[in-house]
Amino acid sequence: MATVTRENVGLLTDRLTVQITKEDYYPAFDKALKNYAKKANVPGFRPGMVPLGHVKKMFGNSVFTEEVLRSVEKEINGYLDKERPEIFAQPLPTDDNADTVAKLDMNQPAEYSFSFEIGLKPAYTVANPADATIKRRKVKVTDEMVEEEVSRLQNRYGNMQEPETVNNDQCVLNVTFTEVDAEGNAVEGGATKDNSLLVSYFAEAVRPQLNGLKKDDSITVTLDEAFEAKEKEWIVGDLGLNEVADAGSKKFKITITKIGFVEKRDLNEEFFNQLFPGKAIATEAEFKQAVKEDIEGYWANQARSQVHDEIYHYLIDNTNIELPVDFLKRWLQSGGEKPKTAEEVEAEFPSFTNSLKWTLISDKLTVDNQLQVNPEELREFAKRQMMGYMGVTTLDESTAWLDSYVDRMMSDRKYIDQMYNQLMTDKLFTWAESQVTKFNDEEVSAEEFAKHQHHHAH
Repeated sequence: MATVTRENVGLLTDRLTVQITKEDYYPAFDKALKNYAKKANVPGFRPGMVPLGHVKKMFGNSVFTEEVLRSVEKEINGYLDKERPEIFAQPLPTDDNADTVAKLDMNQPAEYSFSFEIGLKPAYTVANPADATIKRRKVKVTDEMVEEEVSRLQNRYGNMQEPETVNNDQCVLNVTFTEVDAEGNAVEGGATKDNSLLVSYFAEAVRPQLNGLKKDDSITVTLDEAFEAKEKEWIVGDLGLNEVADAGSKKFKITITKIGFVEKRDLNEEFFNQLFPGKAIATEAEFKQAVKEDIEGYWANQARSQVHDEIYHYLIDNTNIELPVDFLKRWLQSGGEKPKTAEEVEAEFPSFTNSLKWTLISDKLTVDNQLQVNPEELREFAKRQMMGYMGVTTLDESTAWLDSYVDRMMSDRKYIDQMYNQLMTDKLFTWAESQVTKFNDEEVSAEEFAKHQHHHAH
């Protein structure tokens, strides 16, 4: 009869030893061999008529090995199901098992021993968010920011025109860059690239040369002449040139392939209602106030994400969790689809342990505070997401198309898991934020705020 014994071999690391006898695996081997004989396709024999001895000689050892290992796996899984130890990942076979497998012999069935190591989850106490002091930044939305956004919206929803000639610094030019020599001839193997530029991207001294040009007209200039430093840098990169200093002196023929111009939308009620349906905005001042509130809402969301990031770091840095380091490194090295080198494991281990710690912390907080996501919340999330994709802010009476979409997405297991994780993460941080009692509030500019942005996958 098979037995499984357990012993501690290191920090939060136990060894499970499976002892199996002939009686545990041989009946299954005998049955598997007979089934194999019924199905085997061996030249010289009709299907199902291959002698058992012939099958055993040809395939016996491989079938024997499969059944022994299958019996071992069954015992390990049965032990884990019954005892339910809190472990990381799956049991990790020890190196001794390879020697045992190499000695398996169907002609000399015996008692075999296989061992596995398991990494145990530790006991730990999560740091209390109420003890944290969190920096909370608020972006000051200026009149300049509002005016810039209003102008951007006017352009975004403007009417695209195709004038015959270049007549405005805001004309959009589709152009082809062709590297040429001093005589204006195309350089063999030289740089060439299509691009799209506003006239205002060109240096002020060059813009008059563009005015009045039509499709297929061109100018020939060096990059130093055509662009200021900032624009020249990204043009050089786009052209695939290596050194900005050398590239600036290169001469290019810039040929216009298309002229476009976005006619800005007028600031009128039709435009106001298109952007803010249902708000009955009638004046330019009311429109700008609505735009300002939108900007404030955007930065408030960004600030909330930044607060959550600080909470994440507080919990990670102040929750002491011991981990079975040696086991986890061995598991990282050999437990995946592709083995890793020791150097690769060392490089990955800090971020891996942070991710593992966060999983333990978030799981415990979720259970202890009974945080849940119900099916109706998932449906509402899917609905809001689709409305965002479609640019719909309000719903009319006919919502059959949206309900149909939600029904389809709710049958997608992968999508459900993704939604669930996103909603649960939001609930967890919302709860943690509600526990914080000490905030350091600071009003900052958008530029100052951006300097403190972090990006972590929680």
